[in-house]
Amino acid sequence: MSVLFPKVNKPREWDYRPIYFDEEKEARKDKKLARLHHGSFREEHEKNMTEFRKKKQSRLVFWLVLLGLLVFTFYFLL
Repeated sequence: MSVLFPKVNKPREWDYRPIYFDEEKEARKDKKLARLHHGSFREEHEKNMTEFRKKKQSRLVFWLVLLGLLVFTFYFLL
């Protein structure tokens, strides 16, 4: 510590960045807020679950058809 020249902090500089209006950003924000209405999480969950069930069912049908073809092939070839 100096008695003759005490340390004095510099004042903060003014860092001003103007905010410009961006229509696209505002539209995205409004669209996002519109999606989040009451009950939207439940609706999204139900939609995702129905898609999951459809995908699971189509996968099951694929494997059953493949198994049927293999059984048919082995039955007639062997």
